[in-house]
Amino acid sequence: MATREYLKKAVQRSVEADENVRNTVAEILRAVQNEGDAAVRRYSERLDHWSPPSFRLSPAEIAAALATVSKEDRAQIAYCRDQVAAFAERQRDTFSAMEIELQPGVVLGQKLIPVSSVGAYVPGGRYPLVASALMSITTAKVAGVPRIVACSPPAPGGGIYPATLFAMVLSGADEIYCLGGAQALAAMAHGTESMKAVDMVIGPGNQYVAEAKRQIFGTVGIDLLAGPTEILVIADETADPEVVACDLLGQAEHGPTSPAILVTTSRALAEAVALECERQLPGLATQEVARQAWENNGELILVDGDEEAARVADEYAPEHLEVQTKNLDWYLGRLRNYGSLFLGEEATVAYSDKTIGPNHILPTGRAARYTGGLWVGKFIKTVTYQRLSRAASARVAPVVAHVCQIEGMLAHKATADLRRERYGTR
Repeated sequence: MATREYLKKAVQRSVEADENVRNTVAEILRAVQNEGDAAVRRYSERLDHWSPPSFRLSPAEIAAALATVSKEDRAQIAYCRDQVAAFAERQRDTFSAMEIELQPGVVLGQKLIPVSSVGAYVPGGRYPLVASALMSITTAKVAGVPRIVACSPPAPGGGIYPATLFAMVLSGADEIYCLGGAQALAAMAHGTESMKAVDMVIGPGNQYVAEAKRQIFGTVGIDLLAGPTEILVIADETADPEVVACDLLGQAEHGPTSPAILVTTSRALAEAVALECERQLPGLATQEVARQAWENNGELILVDGDEEAARVADEYAPEHLEVQTKNLDWYLGRLRNYGSLFLGEEATVAYSDKTIGPNHILPTGRAARYTGGLWVGKFIKTVTYQRLSRAASARVAPVVAHVCQIEGMLAHKATADLRRERYGTR
């Protein structure tokens, strides 16, 4: 019988805290829906101490901020943007429109239509996440979305962090607003006097942003619910404990609620990683956040073999899943639930988070059981159409009428009967 042993276990999250977030977000969404710009300004003043004459940046404001971005920073951000765009373009090329005559006179098809407008939320709280602008806006642009609205909260000195703003412009944002939090998502979803509503809202954020996306879903589409970032590492005795610990702490610095989990077949490795985390933490500039995350949400799980390691990983369904074992191909074929997979010591989460192409907006909170991360297809509606000859319509009508009779949907049956009478042989 497979076994697992927790050498370190996460602390239970507070249900009461989650309820407070839900109530606060519901209040903000309701106020913005009812009051428009007045509510947006009120909450921006209260929560971000930010109330400019206009939340939308003018061309002059954008130009002034971009002038402060160094040539080197521009070049590196452009490189990252090109990688993200190239991968999204290859994804887009993997599916296409089609039309087929499935039986004589019955022509069926599908079309691919980009969403008309998207609102991209780009976080700017503890860290100015330049890469998030690239991941969301670039991918929507490659998909062919005609109107992209971008919102990001004010930096401590006011205005959007210049490098983030450069990434927004480079990626193709059509409208840019210095506006953060749930009030930004409410404005994008419901619209205000100064912002036309969008059809879909995307992007990561803190717990209030994630909850706002949950509550506006249905009014608009969303990409997915991205909560606190997660990492799970599967490692065996061949893994380097210094590397494993470094990767766990690399994600822990995102925030105090970020889970960092090691699943291993080696007790010696688990113990070495625990020691390495304690050794590395004091050297991190972000150790206060990373230590809190590791102490409260870090886990060390000892299992008795590869199959149990894969089973544990699939149960957790983590956002980021690293595999540092001698059996990489076996895990690639076996694992089912993850946002993005990193095979081997050479591949680390930060590479994909920032540069190499795959999107970093990924499912958290076990959502990887039923969805993947953001990709170009999220912005493209696959719609279907049908066209029938009269002979085909008459041939199909009796079958449809019979099924409608079984279901008791007699008005539906009448639509089939009418066509049988009109187009059938007399």
